[in-house]
Amino acid sequence: MDVSNKQMGATKDMGKMLGGEEEKDPDAAKKEEERQEALRQQEEERKAKYARMEAERENIRQGIRDKYGIKKKEEKEAEAAAAMEQASEGSLTRPKKAVPTGCGDEEEEESIVDTVMKFIPAPLMDMFNKK
Repeated sequence: MDVSNKQMGATKDMGKMLGGEEEKDPDAAKKEEERQEALRQQEEERKAKYARMEAERENIRQGIRDKYGIKKKEEKEAEAAAAMEQASEGSLTRPKKAVPTGCGDEEEEESIVDTVMKFIPAPLMDMFNKK
């Protein structure tokens, strides 16, 4: 009898593997729905936990900013934009962009060329002067 039960179980499994119909669990849909709901609830709890942690971190960051007088990046950008608007209120043209050092200063460029020319040997200097 024990052998026949094993064979019966084996034939059921073979039927499933060969594409036969599986046994329908009447509570399968209900179990799946409960499992999905549990997953959603776990995800919501996880998000709430991380939101609380981030809020605590932001409070600590703000305390450090207040203590040392540091401004947030967004505040700095807002102040810079406000300063640009205030500077250009009476102007009809857009504000000029800042020119980086070394770009556009002709006197500085000439002094660099002069400095380089000092270190060039005399025979090479003659070649440059003939052209």
